[in-house]
Amino acid sequence: MAELTGFQEQAPYDERIDLRTDFVMVYGLNDTTAERIERWRRAGYRIHLMTGISWGTYQDYLYGDWDGEQHWDDAQTVADGSPILHGKDIPYMVPTVSFTDYLVQKLRPILELGVEGVHLEEPEFWARAGYSPAFRREWQAYFGEPWQDPHSSPEAHFRSGQLKQHLLTRSLDRVTTVLRDEALRAGHDLRFYVPTHSLLNYTQWQIISPESKLRDLVSVHGAIAQVWTGTSRTPNIYAGRHAERTFETAYLEYGIAQDLTRGTDRTLWFLHDPIEDQPDRTWQDYLANYHRTLVASLLHPDVTRFEVAPWPHRIFTRPYLSEGSTERIGIPPATATSYLITMNALRDLDGRGVYQQPDLPHFGVLLSDTAMFQRWRPGEAMGHYDGLQDALAVEGRELLNFSDFYGLALPPLFAGQQVRPVQLENLITTPGALDDLDVLILSYEFQKPLTPALHYALAAWVSQGGALLYVGDGSDPYHRIRQWWTGRYPDPAVHLAEALGIQGDSAGIQAVGAGHVRFVAASPADFTSSPERAAELCDHLERLTEAAGHDWTPSPWLSVRRGPYLIGAVLSEAEHGVTVSGRYLDLLDPDLPVITNRDLDPGDVVWLRDLDQGDELVLAAAGRIRDLERAADTVSFRCEAPRDVAVIIALRSVRPPRQVVGAEWEHEPAPGVLRLRHPGSPAGTAITISW
Repeated sequence: MAELTGFQEQAPYDERIDLRTDFVMVYGLNDTTAERIERWRRAGYRIHLMTGISWGTYQDYLYGDWDGEQHWDDAQTVADGSPILHGKDIPYMVPTVSFTDYLVQKLRPILELGVEGVHLEEPEFWARAGYSPAFRREWQAYFGEPWQDPHSSPEAHFRSGQLKQHLLTRSLDRVTTVLRDEALRAGHDLRFYVPTHSLLNYTQWQIISPESKLRDLVSVHGAIAQVWTGTSRTPNIYAGRHAERTFETAYLEYGIAQDLTRGTDRTLWFLHDPIEDQPDRTWQDYLANYHRTLVASLLHPDVTRFEVAPWPHRIFTRPYLSEGSTERIGIPPATATSYLITMNALRDLDGRGVYQQPDLPHFGVLLSDTAMFQRWRPGEAMGHYDGLQDALAVEGRELLNFSDFYGLALPPLFAGQQVRPVQLENLITTPGALDDLDVLILSYEFQKPLTPALHYALAAWVSQGGALLYVGDGSDPYHRIRQWWTGRYPDPAVHLAEALGIQGDSAGIQAVGAGHVRFVAASPADFTSSPERAAELCDHLERLTEAAGHDWTPSPWLSVRRGPYLIGAVLSEAEHGVTVSGRYLDLLDPDLPVITNRDLDPGDVVWLRDLDQGDELVLAAAGRIRDLERAADTVSFRCEAPRDVAVIIALRSVRPPRQVVGAEWEHEPAPGVLRLRHPGSPAGTAITISW
C-alpha cells in the first residue's frame, strides 16, 4: 500500500480522530509510546514515529541523569544569557556531539517498536542565539579561532549561521546513520524523514535549518514540507501595503519546499493544517485559510503525497471560537465534513495526468540557504516571531517582512505569472535543476553564493536560451564578509557578470549565447514600496521575457488540471475576478453541489471535479471507500470515517436507485449525481445500492 496520506498524533487512539489515511506518525517517545503504536496498528495503519530533534522532553540530559553532568550549557542562548524555550524545562538545544550521542541512545528503543519510518522534525537553531558555552566551543572547533559575538558584525552573524547549519546537519547525519545501521544489522530496513518548514519561512522567521544540506545525508529518505496557515499568513509588503497574503505566501512556500527532494528518488509529503497553532481564531477563519493553503499546494502537481493534518485531536475534539461569539464550540458538522472531503480526495491525485498552459513562461526566484545567515543588520532589532504573536506588534517587524525576497517574487506573481522559488545550491548538485524554467530572478543583496561554481552553472543555462534578471545595488554590508570573492571583487555579482561575459554595469538587455541577461541596479526591497515600483520590476521582466521569445500575459488566475480536477485561485490583489464554466462538483463545499458557472472574486480559491471527464463511480467522499464491488444492477462498498462525523458521498448515477441500504440518499438527475449520507464509523459503514 502506498503511503500517500498520513497524519501525526500524540493522543491515544480515539475513533473521533481516526482519519483512515495510509499511515500514522505516532508522536513522541515516552512510557505510552508502545501502547499507542499497538492500538493504531490494530486500527489498520502503517506505523511511523515522529519526535522533535532540536527540542523535547530531554530533562534527563539537562539535569545530569544521563551521564552525571548537567547540560544546560547546551541550550540555545541569547545575548543576556537566557535560554530559548519551547516549554518549561524544554530549551532548544545546541546539537553538540554529547547531545547527539544522547539522542542516539534516547531514540534507540525505536528499533524495538516495529515502525517503518522515523520522522525527526524541525531541526532549528534561532538566529538570535549563539551565546551559550557549548556554541562558543563549537565555534573554536569549526573556525579555528575564538568565538565572536554573532551580532557584533555582519561577518560574525553570517559565520554564526554557517556553524548553526553545520551542527544541525552533523547531528542529523550521525543519528540517522547510526540507527539505520543498527536496524539493518537487525534485519529491519528503517527509513528516516525530516519534517521541516520551508526555506522561505525559516528565513522569514529568522531560524537556521539544514534545508539543502538534507540532500547530502545518505540515511535521510525524504521530508515533510511543513507549510500551513500558521507559516503562510505571516504578513509581507506588496505595492506599499502590509498584509497577510495566505494563498500567495503558501504558494511560494510549497514551491521552494519541492527542492528538498526534486531531482532525487526521495519522498516528499506536503503538510496541511486545518487549525494551526494559534488557538484564538474562529472556525470560519481556520477553514478559509486551510482552503487557501490546500489549493496553493495543489498548484504544484509534482507532489502527490500529503500529511493531511497534524494533531487531529485538536481539530475534532477541541472547541474554538465562532464568528460573532465569545463562546467556544466544538467543530461544526459541516466543517468536519468539508475537511474530510478534501483529505480523502488528496489520495486520488496520485498518477493523474497534469495539464498546465504550456505556452506560458515559468519564472524562478533563486533563494539560497545563506539567506538564513543574513537575518540581521547592524542597528536592527532581531525580535521573535513563531506564528503565535501579533506580527504587527513584533519588535523587528521590518526584518520579519523579508522585503528583499518578496520585492522580487510578488510583483510577477500578482501579474499572474507562474513563479516559484528555486534552491540556489541545487544548481550544481542536481542536473536539470533549471530545465523547466524560462526566466530567473536573482539578487545577492540578502543572500550569497558560497561557491563561484554557481555562476558557471548559471552562465551555461543562460547561454542555452535562458533569461536572467539580476537585481542589486551593492549596498548589502554582507558583501564585505570573508568569502571567496573578498579582495578580488567588490561583491559576488561582479564575478557573475564576468562568468556571463557581460558588462554588469550596463542597464540594457545583453545577449549571452542563445540567452539574455539584464542587470538592474536597485535594492530588491524597493520594489515593495509602491504600486509604481512593483510595476517597474514587472516592466523589466516583461522586456526580458519578450526578448527571450516568450509572451508576457498578465492574468488574475492561477490554475492547473490534475486528471478530472480543476484547481485554481484568483490572486488576492487582482483587479477583477474570473468565471469558471462547465459541469463541476465543488469539493470545497460540504454539500458537494454541482455548479455550472462560478463567479470568483479576488482571493477566491476552488477545487472542482469535472463531471464530463472520466467514468469513475465515486466522485467524492468524506470517508475512505473500501471493498467496492459492482454487479449489473448493484454496487456495494464500505465507507470508513471518524466516528459520528456527517459523511457525504457523491456517486455518478444517471438513474435514481431502486434501493439504498446503509445510507440516506438524494438523486440529482440532470448532472447524474447520487449523494449518500450516513454517520461516520472507522470500522466502516456497509452500503449497498440497487438500480
